[in-house]
Amino acid sequence: MKRSNISILVVGLAFSCAVQAGTDDIKVANNQIGFQMVSTNVDYAETGGQNGAAAGLMDTENGHVGGFSLWARLMKDEYFKNSYFEISYTRHSGNTKYLGSYIGSHQPYGSVESSDSATMNDYSVSFGKGFVLSSQVMLTPYLQLGHHQWDRGLGSYSETYSNGYYGVGAMLQYSPVQKLVFTANALVGNTYSSNIDTTTADLPSANLGNSSLTRFGVAVDYAFNNRVHVNAGYDRTRFNYGISGVNAYGYYEPNSSTAYNTFSVGLSYAF
Repeated sequence: MKRSNISILVVGLAFSCAVQAGTDDIKVANNQIGFQMVSTNVDYAETGGQNGAAAGLMDTENGHVGGFSLWARLMKDEYFKNSYFEISYTRHSGNTKYLGSYIGSHQPYGSVESSDSATMNDYSVSFGKGFVLSSQVMLTPYLQLGHHQWDRGLGSYSETYSNGYYGVGAMLQYSPVQKLVFTANALVGNTYSSNIDTTTADLPSANLGNSSLTRFGVAVDYAFNNRVHVNAGYDRTRFNYGISGVNAYGYYEPNSSTAYNTFSVGLSYAF
């Protein structure tokens, strides 16, 4: 065999091994069950300008709320090569800072300040397929369906906001060295069945307008050994609740915007 042919063969075998090693590490990161501690900065704002209300901020909720997340990921060749499935549940519980004013007081935004309780529950399920782009990179487009609920304690009464959502996302993963995987994630979708329920007779329940939803994030996964992994991540989610109709008592829920910035760190078990 000529020397040039030997060189080509060696390079080809090396490239093949690199592809196998890189994609194997990514697949291991995508076949785990995990637990994470999470902290989310809540940035919620209600705005006026409708139904006779003055334009501008009406009230806001801000603050860090802690919690945990449980998830399971699976990438196998069950239905087609590199089919991907993920299910997750996240719960937050804590307090946020309220700034606003009393209804009918004609006082400006910020005249009332308090600490309000906040509990959030989120569920999601995703299904997609991974595509090997290079020796160390995999792209996984996916579909996601989820549900969000926020129980907002406002002193003597409470409000519960809820909505479902659906979206299309993509997960780009890169493994520069063995045992280490970086992930960039993005999702674009829409909310549906947005609703508010309260403990007051003035506005016990109302349908809210739906909106677009966006999420992007980054994460890192490191394998201590064949089974135990440590991971950390950050993601940002944005969506709105649209104004409700005016009820028989003249009450309504205004437009609002919501942004969540979530930091996470945890352990996982690869299988």
